Amino acid sequence: MKKEKVTYASAGVDIDAGTAALEKIKGHVESTYTKQVLWGVGAFGGLFDLTEIVKGYRQPVLVQSIDGVGTKLMIATMANDHSTIGMDIVNHGCDDILCQGAKPLTFLDYVAMSRLSPEQMEQILGGMASACRAAGVAILGGETAELPGMYRENEYDVAGIVTGVVEKDEIINGKSLAPGHALIGLASSGLHTNGYTLARKVFFEIEKLGVHDRPKGLDGTVKEVLLAPHVNYAPAVLDFLKKVKVHAIAHITGGGFKDNIVRVVPDGVRAVIRRGTWPVLPVFAFIQKSADVAQEEMERAFNMGIGLVLAVEKAEEKAALDFFNARGHAAYAIGEVVGGSRGVDVTG
Repeated sequence: MKKEKVTYASAGVDIDAGTAALEKIKGHVESTYTKQVLWGVGAFGGLFDLTEIVKGYRQPVLVQSIDGVGTKLMIATMANDHSTIGMDIVNHGCDDILCQGAKPLTFLDYVAMSRLSPEQMEQILGGMASACRAAGVAILGGETAELPGMYRENEYDVAGIVTGVVEKDEIINGKSLAPGHALIGLASSGLHTNGYTLARKVFFEIEKLGVHDRPKGLDGTVKEVLLAPHVNYAPAVLDFLKKVKVHAIAHITGGGFKDNIVRVVPDGVRAVIRRGTWPVLPVFAFIQKSADVAQEEMERAFNMGIGLVLAVEKAEEKAALDFFNARGHAAYAIGEVVGGSRGVDVTG
């Protein structure tokens, strides 16, 4: 019996599709290049010239963060719309390193799929490029992996690494946080990239909705609400840091207020967040009512409408609110720092 000829493509990996994908995304990647990029697409490693950048620093410190998008990817697949996923991963990473006062410089991505789709890759990388251009970040390179058997059909995963720089003696770490400081909350656009396992259960299992349905009480379709891109606060906050001393910054992601703010709270003080001081977005009220989710559970799974928290002197509270509102980020005075054992309280 004649043996069947086996190729890499028949086994599940299409090298030609990879080449086609590279051609489709090349323009998007190159659109993010700054003058510091010496070599990007096609090289074994991206080259980024730090000469001019470090001239503005006495003791430059690199700050890096890596993250994923989680099961929000499943919503994108259901809706066949991957245009905002790339924005999510870039913006999330920029916000993470922003918590230490870092200016983002470069981005690297990793995309793994069951079967490579050049069109899908273009949507994902197009979103990444759009977010990077808005933040002044260069995409230095990435990896696209076709992994049949590792993922089910149409499944994929995305991860991203953001690298930034901060002056060593200007690193924000929360150590100067003290009783009397005011806590400013910047509005989120929705779920950002956390809580989607619970959200999917509510929308698709309990309420039995489709991605194009428009539930009563929400500001758009299920797809529009759940795929709203993660906000990048870095451009506005980095400008604010030039004007006002910020004692701590917390990115409100998985774990909510308590698990994230405590990361920047030193011994001897407590952060107090007061419910009712900002408008909770309709999507959170919808989820809570549909599944009778306890308030504490909501605040642990979701950002509840606040994506970033900054601690400033009480005397700077109004200046902070005015600055961010003028920059298009709805800002609210949501609490304060008090004396006590290290921790975070959510009251009201």
